[in-house]
Amino acid sequence: MEHETLKEQWSEVEDRDGIRLSWNTFPSSRMEANRLVVPIGALYTPLKEKPDTPLLQYEPLTCKQPCRAVLNPFATVDTRAKLWICPFCLSRNTLPSHYKDITQDAIPPELHPQSTTIEYRLARPAPSPPIFLYVVDTCQEEDSLKALKDSLVMSLSLLPPAALVGLITYGTMAQVHELGYGECAKSYVFRGSKDYAAKQVQEMLGLTSSGGRPNVPQQPGRTPASMGPAARFLLPVQQCEFHLTNALEQLQRDPWPVANDKRSLRCTGVALSVAIGLMETSFLNAGGRIMLFAGGPATEGPGLVVGPELREPIRSHHDIDRDNIKYYKKALKFYDNLAKRTAHNGHIVDIFAGCLDQVGLLEMKGLPNSTGGHMILTDSFTSSQFRQSFVRVFDKDTNDNLIMGFNASLEVLTTKELKITGLIGHAVSLNKKSGSVGETECGIGNTCSWKMCGIDPTASFGVYFEIASQGAPSQHQQGPQKGMLQFLTYYQHSSGQFHLRVTTVARNLSGPTGDPAIAQSFDQEAAAVLMSRIAVFRAEVDDGPDVLRWVDRMLIRLCSRFAEYRKDDPSSFRLEKNFTLYPQFMFHLRRSQFLQVFNNSPDETAFYRHVLNHEYVGDSLVMIQPTLDSYTFEQDGGVPVLLDSASIQPTHILLLDTFFQILIFHGETMAEWRKAGYQEQEGYENFKAILDQPREDARELVQDRFPLPRFIICDANGSQARFLLSKLNPSTTHTTSTYGGTSRSAQTIFTDDVSLQTFMDHLMKLAVSGTS
Repeated sequence: MEHETLKEQWSEVEDRDGIRLSWNTFPSSRMEANRLVVPIGALYTPLKEKPDTPLLQYEPLTCKQPCRAVLNPFATVDTRAKLWICPFCLSRNTLPSHYKDITQDAIPPELHPQSTTIEYRLARPAPSPPIFLYVVDTCQEEDSLKALKDSLVMSLSLLPPAALVGLITYGTMAQVHELGYGECAKSYVFRGSKDYAAKQVQEMLGLTSSGGRPNVPQQPGRTPASMGPAARFLLPVQQCEFHLTNALEQLQRDPWPVANDKRSLRCTGVALSVAIGLMETSFLNAGGRIMLFAGGPATEGPGLVVGPELREPIRSHHDIDRDNIKYYKKALKFYDNLAKRTAHNGHIVDIFAGCLDQVGLLEMKGLPNSTGGHMILTDSFTSSQFRQSFVRVFDKDTNDNLIMGFNASLEVLTTKELKITGLIGHAVSLNKKSGSVGETECGIGNTCSWKMCGIDPTASFGVYFEIASQGAPSQHQQGPQKGMLQFLTYYQHSSGQFHLRVTTVARNLSGPTGDPAIAQSFDQEAAAVLMSRIAVFRAEVDDGPDVLRWVDRMLIRLCSRFAEYRKDDPSSFRLEKNFTLYPQFMFHLRRSQFLQVFNNSPDETAFYRHVLNHEYVGDSLVMIQPTLDSYTFEQDGGVPVLLDSASIQPTHILLLDTFFQILIFHGETMAEWRKAGYQEQEGYENFKAILDQPREDARELVQDRFPLPRFIICDANGSQARFLLSKLNPSTTHTTSTYGGTSRSAQTIFTDDVSLQTFMDHLMKLAVSGTS
């Protein structure tokens, strides 16, 4: 019972503060922390939408240097002496004069016990309105290009009127369209085969004459030099909407002839490098998005991922494993350098791919991953999956502001007991050292501050910690001691001001060694997601089998530490309630597309990992262990069933949600009746209702999901059913006897994967033997 109330508490904290911790009681010594196996981690969603977060219209009160913690409900305030004591460094700070009237009963909002998360609207204005630079591939079939042009024209009406917008198109050449020139269409052309240095781009576009020197950061508080020459290419929507709409509507397919045995020549690398050069000259540290729409792979110039000959296939996972990769390393280096530059400039790169084959996301992934950009993988720009996902990027709040933060950075402060080991998520290090930085490294470490550039309401960051103190806590203190964290997120709000969101978290430190409170404070859902981020981070650098061995080893160690058992007796193995789901999360993680690359292209793997590293706990769990609901005549509506092959029955309809796909599966009998058209006949209304219900529920699921999932409807024994079978626990395979415990009607899955039961048997055996 106690665990249920804890779970409710944690979900209230998540609603209020956008944070989930793997352990909600902090161990008090490093030795004890090491025995926990799963590191202390926080999954934090800085822009989580919370209607009741007060927005304060004044500057925050901060502790003196070097601490700089922001005043929060855990601070001790002496209203008589007009002092506040910082809970992070215990310094005494004088309250400024405008706080002089505070009393025990009249305290400012940031001290209210409920204000563990608070947002300030800072006086500092953004250097410019948000910028949207569209980079459009013109080597596409007519219908695809037309659909893309329609989406882009429509998006202009979704942008704030003051937002700056620009257009670069590319095929064999890259063209920067001059929007400020009304007399006729005018553009600057760059050769697709040439590697242009940043300085060359700026000179060719005539940007170097502006007052601001390139790469000199703007002083905060100073108004930027007038936009100068860049105004020819990036103009407020309200001013250039007519010209830009014309330019988009007149876009033609790339005129360069393409032989039947060749791919189109596409200079994606040049187009991106020109876009980044254009933005960094005049808009250093001003919020903006470079949105790339790629209809195929780069085949020309720097950053090419495959040659123009069709007989040369684009690289596969197999080629990469065998090191049989002609362009990969060079392309990766090229795009990673662009990514570093873009993140340093404070800009975001989004990649929208509309192509049946790969476009080189694997090589380009650093761009969105370092800048908090979106990565959307669809078969074509004509698909509703692209159209609806693209529209969703421009979602607005009740005040008609875009729900996206620009140029964001995150700083984390800790009390002396805790140290930061790193962050895993879409960000780059700001190389800031402080007393809070730990010695070990997990993810992007050796810093207490990161730059994310783009954030949105589901963008989440895994931050990992270690315990600093070697010894046990001092006993003479009254009451439980607390360890504390403070998350400071600065970002440019789309209304044009900078905001600061502050979340302060306090948790009890454990008592003397072996404190049962630690085990009771384990949040298995948050822990599974934090561990899956580490596994994916490792998978980017290590071999697949090594990563799976690491996942297994950590699971065995966790179970032998926290399960109850008699040594060498697997039948005595028992896990506490808040640990019981964790092994099956790991079972599904090791079978998932995040760690298994078989049957996925390298681009798909890059896309799946990108989304896992972006989402908050709830959505990430659906990706790791999909949900399955069953619909039958016996019950009203869908009922959750086990993600297991035994759940496939002839008279059931199943609804599978893997986050990336929503699939409706008709059992054999159901499919036969539907094909026979019973649902149209009188007297079969309840059959019609059962067919319609999963579709209704699916519609609910996709309501606010981003990117939009692929929707699949299939029947038993149909080819699309493979999407369902690959996700199910194979409890009934061709090697198990159907006369055993499972029902005769269950689906047989042809796989050599072990089932969850076999996996658990092995786990118990290894956990109780104490070898890991």
